[in-house]
Amino acid sequence: MKIYDEDETVLSRQSKAAEDAASGAPDISVFLPVLNEELNLRPLHAKLDEALTTLGRTAEIIYVDDGSTDGSLNVLRELAKRDSRVRVIALKRNYGQTAAMSAGIDAARGRVLIPMDADLQNDPADIKRLLEKLDEGYDVVSGWRRHRQDKMWTRRVPSMIANRLISWIGGVPLHDYGCSLKAYRRESLTDVRLYGEMHRFIPIYASWAGARVAEIPVMHHPRTMGKSKYGLSRTLKVVFDLMTIKFMASYQTKPIYVFGTFGMLAFAVSLFAGLCAIFFKLIGRADFIQTPLPMLAIVMFAVGVQFLLMGLLAEMLVRTYHESQSKPIYAVREKIERQ
Repeated sequence: MKIYDEDETVLSRQSKAAEDAASGAPDISVFLPVLNEELNLRPLHAKLDEALTTLGRTAEIIYVDDGSTDGSLNVLRELAKRDSRVRVIALKRNYGQTAAMSAGIDAARGRVLIPMDADLQNDPADIKRLLEKLDEGYDVVSGWRRHRQDKMWTRRVPSMIANRLISWIGGVPLHDYGCSLKAYRRESLTDVRLYGEMHRFIPIYASWAGARVAEIPVMHHPRTMGKSKYGLSRTLKVVFDLMTIKFMASYQTKPIYVFGTFGMLAFAVSLFAGLCAIFFKLIGRADFIQTPLPMLAIVMFAVGVQFLLMGLLAEMLVRTYHESQSKPIYAVREKIERQ
């Protein structure tokens, strides 16, 4: 059994993919962030074992312990001793679900990656249906908890509003971004880097890279053991991350457009305020020291200059990022050439 340390050196996903392909990687990697789920882990693993056995495909199960303070890690050690498919990654402290998901993605060796929750609300039996949909030619298949077993006003209604907003802004119409149970072809996650609470936006990142995304209804069971880690407090974080998503979608390679727009608006306000101050001075209604308009004109002119300079600086950073890493601003799905 190997326990991974957070600061362990990890190969890049591109070279890791080639290495795993040469070493006979499993067909499926199921990875589960775990936080204080001691009571759920044994029955969950039994269901996972049953579901994976019926698939007839090679698989690995990666449990990412996200700083649990109960006996979860001891249970995971026990499962790893009993089942050779189990790998455990124990993080030094609680980093949050996004970091735990990223650790699972980095460690996974399978050709298909399947994240899911460890609270027994996702049903491992749905893995088969996700794979069948993936085999139809999709790169990402997202679960949809159509009959969600959560509280109406604190969980389901905010989630419904958030999902519609995310679909509109991200351009990928899904009913349930919050459902952890999904299936990804490995290559669709090669360049995905996660921050904040952005694990829920992985289908959007994958779609930007050209992945074909689908959605199917999945089972959702009520929590019977343990305590939910989610609440309304995460809503504000999701809103901020959504703003980041929108900015990246529209201006990731051309930040001068957004900074320049605000700069031009500031210049327009400065010009209008200055002209008004001069007009009032000429008609004798107010001297420059009797109205705040001259000060407003000066301040907004300075703000406009700042925005333009910030935009130029952002452009330099974007170009440095892409050119220093030889990172293209496009992705090719396939090449068709006459031989």
